[in-house]
Amino acid sequence: MPAPQSIEHENLAELLRIMAILRGPNGCPWDRDQTLSSLKSFLLEETYEVLEAIDGNSATEHQEELGDLLFQVVFQSQIQWERGYFNFNDVAGSIVKKLRRRHPHIFGCESDLSREQIAANWRKIKLEERLKKGADTSAIAGVPRHLPALFRSLRLGQKAAAVGFDWETEKEILDKLREELDEFTDAFHAGNEQEIKAEFGDLLFTLVNIARHLDIDPEEALQKTNETFESRFRRVEKTLSEQGMHVEDRSPEQLDILWRQAKKAATADS
Repeated sequence: MPAPQSIEHENLAELLRIMAILRGPNGCPWDRDQTLSSLKSFLLEETYEVLEAIDGNSATEHQEELGDLLFQVVFQSQIQWERGYFNFNDVAGSIVKKLRRRHPHIFGCESDLSREQIAANWRKIKLEERLKKGADTSAIAGVPRHLPALFRSLRLGQKAAAVGFDWETEKEILDKLREELDEFTDAFHAGNEQEIKAEFGDLLFTLVNIARHLDIDPEEALQKTNETFESRFRRVEKTLSEQGMHVEDRSPEQLDILWRQAKKAATADS
């Protein structure tokens, strides 16, 4: 087992010092103007850049993007410190306490637990924490509303399934998919916009739960399909460009032929 990560405290101290300078009276006007609300989009953007670095399989880029993400944590901690609430050290301390509290099989007296017992213990401890705070104690509580819709559907399904609210067989969930598809088709033919939207949502939610049962990340699967579509569409554009034409110059039937050719060429390349 590798040794725990070490940290040069002067690096962290310098990061916190720089943050204080940037927010100080003679600091950067842009940094001084930021609020917790204005930083929300930057936090989201930096998170996605970390994910992109992971997919790019570059340790150097991953390190850099994690630094940018850490800066967002330090930035928000600095703002709350200025308001008299908490600082970065408090943030680190709170997660240390939480990790110890939620791992009694590691840091406490409960040992030799099965994976199922550990998962059940985790849920029990989280529920106790919520009860203590007077927070929502629903089995599906704690799924952020700001999550991308596909990911939020996945997490809601996972939390519901953890307490037994789930389909038992793949046949049941496929039957549900057919049912939702039929209901969407009926709404589509009826022409009711509100029903169409609602049934389309039900259809997507069912597909996400199928992905969960098959251990597929729906967000990742859709991203891959997006990349495939983009690659093939660009092939079609390139083919037409070589002929001195554009997509809008061709009929749907002609474009379908070019699409099939692009698909065949992509398969040959892979």
